[in-house]
Amino acid sequence: MKRLIVLLLALVVVAIGLSFAMLNSAPITLDFYIGELSLPISLWLVLALALGVLLGLASALGILARQRWQLKRLRREAASSREEVSELRKLPIRTNS
Repeated sequence: MKRLIVLLLALVVVAIGLSFAMLNSAPITLDFYIGELSLPISLWLVLALALGVLLGLASALGILARQRWQLKRLRREAASSREEVSELRKLPIRTNS
């Protein structure tokens, strides 16, 4: 049921996007100082969305790499602590009497 809702929602979004693209097919010219590029506004929006997704993924990869490094460090510390506890359990118990 959830897949059907997601599929229907995706189809609605695609239909709205296609109608937007057809209604706004006039080219928009952007000046990049070194040159100009003239594309339809719908294509500019898709390019902006794609750039945003790429930048978001790049920032997420940095965070993910930092978390993996931290996880590896914490696992080493946990293994060291388990080994220390195991060694301490092997020691005889001394009483002060």
